[in-house]
This record gives sequence, C-alpha cells and structure tokens, in this order.
Amino acid sequence: MPAEKAEEPGVAQEVPNGGGVVYEDNEEEEKVHPEDLSELLKEGTKESHEKAENTQFVKDFLRGRIRKELFKLATVALYYTYTALEEEMERNKEHPQFAPLYFPAELHRHEALRRDLEFFFGADWEERVRCSDATRRYVDRIHEVGRDAPALLVAHAYTRYMGDLSGGQVLKKVAQRALRLPSTGEGLHFYSFDNISSAKEFKQLYRGRMNELELDPDTKARVVEEANRAFRFNMEVFDELDVIGQTIKDEVLDGGLPVYEGKGDISKCPYYAAKMAASGGSSYACQMAMLVLRHPTGQVLLAACVAALAGVLAWYFM
Repeated sequence: MPAEKAEEPGVAQEVPNGGGVVYEDNEEEEKVHPEDLSELLKEGTKESHEKAENTQFVKDFLRGRIRKELFKLATVALYYTYTALEEEMERNKEHPQFAPLYFPAELHRHEALRRDLEFFFGADWEERVRCSDATRRYVDRIHEVGRDAPALLVAHAYTRYMGDLSGGQVLKKVAQRALRLPSTGEGLHFYSFDNISSAKEFKQLYRGRMNELELDPDTKARVVEEANRAFRFNMEVFDELDVIGQTIKDEVLDGGLPVYEGKGDISKCPYYAAKMAASGGSSYACQMAMLVLRHPTGQVLLAACVAALAGVLAWYFM
C-alpha cells in the first residue's frame, strides 16, 4: 500500500497506510490570519464555548462528581452522535468542501465507543441502549447537514474532534479516577487516539487543511453559525443528563477530584470549566480536608499528630 504523508503545517514522516500519521516536533509558531476559517471559528464560538464549559454536568464531571450510570448515558449519547457524524463524513469524503478533513484512521470514534458500550452494558448493549430526545435532535441535524450542506459538516467535525484532542486526556484521567475504571483503559477507549502521535501537530495540520478549503466569506460565516449550533446541541444533551441525574441515586465516589498531569490542552478543552479555579480557594481546601479525613491513612496521621501535639504541650507545661 502507498505511504501516507501529512502536509504543512507540521512535518510528517512516511508510515504504512492505516498506521497513523507520525509528526516531528515543530517549534515554529503557527501562522494565522483573521480571515482564516480556524480563527473565525475560534473567535466566533468563544461565548458558546464558555457556556458549554459552565453547564452543571461539565462542572460536576471535572470535579470528579460523576455518577457511573450518568457517565454511561453520556457515552451512549456520544455513540449516536459520532455514528451520525462519521456516516456523513463517509458520504462526503470526496466532496471538495470537506474531503481535506477526512481522517478516518486518526479521528473516527465510532468503533471505540462500541467497545466502551460493550464494557458498560455487556455483549447485548445494542438492545439495551437508545438515542435520547436531545441526542436525536443533534443527530438529525448532522444528517441534514451532510445531505444538504456538506460545507457545514466542517463545523460539527471541528467542534467535536478538536475538543476531543485538546482535552480528552484530562477527561479520561478524571473519569478513570472518579469511577475507578481499569487502568488498562476499558470504558475509556473513546479518549484514546492511537493513530495520532502528537495531538498538537495533528491539530495544526487539521486547522491548516480547514484554512485551505475554498469557501467564500458567506459560507465561512455559515460554518461559524453552525458551530455555535453544535455547541447548543451539546448543551441540550448536558441539560438532559442533568435532569436524568436528579432521578438517579447518588453514587459519587470519594477520591474523584481531578488531577491534571500535563496531558492534553486543558485550557482549550470544550468541556473544561474555565472558572473552576476561581471557585476553589477555601471550598477546595475543605474538599481536600474531608477526603483526607475519610481515608483510613488520613485518620491515622491525624491521630498521630494530635498525640504528638498533646505530648509537646504536656512537656511544655511541666
């Protein structure tokens, strides 16, 4: 089979077809212009981005307050969303206004989500899950765009995949710790992009391809509008999950506070609550103290400290 080669920006090495694109580090700053589609999307979706970050479901997720049943339902919603998106990408893989963004080996999430659903629901998972109302509206819009306006498919691909690559590792770590999922990755295949060796370089490549699409200013404006619409669909799914969550028994696990270890671009994650730090301070300290006190080791250490302090005071007053 012929080798795949990535195009600028970013430098690629040749690899066997299907093995993914391997990138070399490129320290040069990405050159952007205000009229580039990537810049128009970045600036034009800032408000929607912030609103999505501040939905209750997302804030709870990133604080490690995750109900397993709700996480499973979120995975179901992702499965139907990505199935629709990737069906339409396949339909339009040769359309000039989308073809340069067709990266099935690197990006497609459909099969990864099937594996996650089998882990959560069992071998008969297809008989046990259904598409929710909010997800159905999202799915219907993706199919409508793929059928009638393929250029707008760019907005949905951008909103989903660039966010996944930016913050996926952060979300994976939070979910794995809070839900005590296996360290081998079961239930979290969605967050692993095995055929992308450098998320940063791949995103540069993807944005470069977006900027090279032959779209007139009016079409670019419509793509930005559609991206905002995609954010609204995501927020509707989050709100739906919040309502469902009110009917599910509280099963929040201790020790679920997220730990950021430098993997993934947390500042660009579309689901990261940007103002989470502002809500920290004393409340965060109290959360940490409660977690320590709930843990047997913490209780032993506290008892030892109290005993030592009592001994010092007794000695001092003798």
